[in-house]
Amino acid sequence: MTAVSAAAALLLATGCAAGGGNGPAGPATGSPARSAASAPASATPSPSPSAPPAEGSVRVVSTVARGLRSPWGLAALPGGDLLVSSRDEGTVTRVDAESGELTVLGEVPGVAPGGEGGLLGLALSPKFAEDHLLYAYFTTESDNRIARMLYDESRPAGQQLGAPDTVLRNIPKGVVHNGGRIAFGPDGMLYAGTGETGDTGLAQDRASLGGKILRMTPDGQPVHGNPEADSVVYSYGHRNVQGLAWDAGKRLWAAEFGQNTWDELNLIRPGGNYGWPEAEGRGGGGGFTDPVAQWPVADASPSGIAVARGSVWMAGLRGERLWRIPLAGEKASAAPQAFLEGAHGRLRTVAAAGGNRLWLVTSETDTRGTPEAGDDRILLLEVE
Repeated sequence: MTAVSAAAALLLATGCAAGGGNGPAGPATGSPARSAASAPASATPSPSPSAPPAEGSVRVVSTVARGLRSPWGLAALPGGDLLVSSRDEGTVTRVDAESGELTVLGEVPGVAPGGEGGLLGLALSPKFAEDHLLYAYFTTESDNRIARMLYDESRPAGQQLGAPDTVLRNIPKGVVHNGGRIAFGPDGMLYAGTGETGDTGLAQDRASLGGKILRMTPDGQPVHGNPEADSVVYSYGHRNVQGLAWDAGKRLWAAEFGQNTWDELNLIRPGGNYGWPEAEGRGGGGGFTDPVAQWPVADASPSGIAVARGSVWMAGLRGERLWRIPLAGEKASAAPQAFLEGAHGRLRTVAAAGGNRLWLVTSETDTRGTPEAGDDRILLLEVE
């Protein structure tokens, strides 16, 4: 860690990055707010011709949905409507993208909510138009697991989800640090971010599925090209991964909660060791992979991420803001910018909506926010 980073760390309050209350209200649009986000890992590179502008913008176009309870995962249907999971209720709801009408598809059997666990990430099968399969990451009484369910629109509301078919089980569970984000990559494989459940040793244990990024076939099997042929472990040394996204160059990016000092945005390489618990933020040495960008935990506590307009967009829970990290290949091309600071409370999930648009899901009803009438919400943003 540099002297500047060390000095900044001394200013931070201790405690789990996922906690914290709401900050002061701020404008919904306009000039970006700046805080103590760290610049790129090396000296800031000169923007390449393909790099986005150093300065960006965010505009809230509309509120797509209101009245969601503990929303977590988000998946966009081919026609434009959205599916959203409720962490604490264990249900999946369809959101009409035009009217905002909410229709509960059904409850996922076996979900055991508690602490940061429950019904978490969602992802559509790459062949959804043919197989109509919805994938979900959720906490049970014994573990975290990934299952897929048939989504049958012809059935009555509340009965449209088939029985879960477990794809992967025995991901460690805990009151905290359950990970939970799942996504299909450009290679058609299923990726999952997991947490170390507060048992820090799991992150460095290659035999454990905790504190990892996993890569598997749609059936939950190890993939050719994984670091170990018989394992779904793709990278390790993670504390709690809840953000996964790919850029135009098919590079995988991940957001990770820190503990007391630095939250991280990492470029993920197969077999990479990202340092936890021996290292938090940059400067760990010992063969650890440093983050591309880092933030004091009070400014971020990142969950979902998305890529749009050549930048990674990162939703902050405790930080209550949306971060923009412009990219130039494998590096950040300029310092991160913060938008919407305090305007919508805790931010859980951000997802690409095509072109310069994003969906943004708030998280005020997750027991750590201060919900107001209408919470939680899904917002549609225009970004540059």
